[in-house]
Amino acid sequence: MPELSTALRVPAAQYLRMSTDHQRYSLDNQRAAISEYAEMRGFAVVRTYADAGKSGLSLKGRDGLQQLLADVVTGQGGFSVILVLDVSRWGRFQDTDQAAHYEFICRDAGINVHYCGEPFDNDGSMVASIVKNLKRVMAAEYSRELSAKIYRAQIQQACLGFKQGGPVPYGIRRFLVSHDGTPRLFLGPGDRKGLKSDRVVFMPGPDEELKIVRRIFRMFLAQKQSIANIAKTLNDEKTPSTDGDLWR
Repeated sequence: MPELSTALRVPAAQYLRMSTDHQRYSLDNQRAAISEYAEMRGFAVVRTYADAGKSGLSLKGRDGLQQLLADVVTGQGGFSVILVLDVSRWGRFQDTDQAAHYEFICRDAGINVHYCGEPFDNDGSMVASIVKNLKRVMAAEYSRELSAKIYRAQIQQACLGFKQGGPVPYGIRRFLVSHDGTPRLFLGPGDRKGLKSDRVVFMPGPDEELKIVRRIFRMFLAQKQSIANIAKTLNDEKTPSTDGDLWR
């Protein structure tokens, strides 16, 4: 079967999104699947919009999708269709109407969205509409279930004494242990654990920092000094903070 020249193909934009939870949804894998779909359907990808490492729960922070929608509304994109791997790459919006709204913006501008890896053609038929909305619900529910599982796991790990993220308090140091609690080593600023199974716990820091912590408590509890006054005193004395910044 003779191939269509690029000039005869319908210009298309591809939208790629990868969060951090699925390597099989890597941008390269999405690009390859979309390219195969475009070749079979007579499309030529002329624009690429991508959101790497971005959650599908919200439009916030997804510069790629925001720019795509802006180009659709202004008509400056230079494409006639949008190719996306599947419904979940478009988004895992908790309100499925939000996903439908963004797709409607495109359709209202005369630009249809094609879900290249889905078992249905997004042609507006009753069957396609039912399956698509079911897929949206499944995508949203997946995120809700994943969030609940992660939260439960974090609570469990915190109860075992393992650090769950966030800044390290003054007078504290991070210490690396194995999954069974075997001590490994102290972690310096910016250091990360090498093995996924390892855990991080808090340990008391240097004696000079612990003395300052005790002094801060005395100033606040016994001397009734305000936090602002304590910070000013430490800054006047040029007492170094954890990150080298001023005390606040």
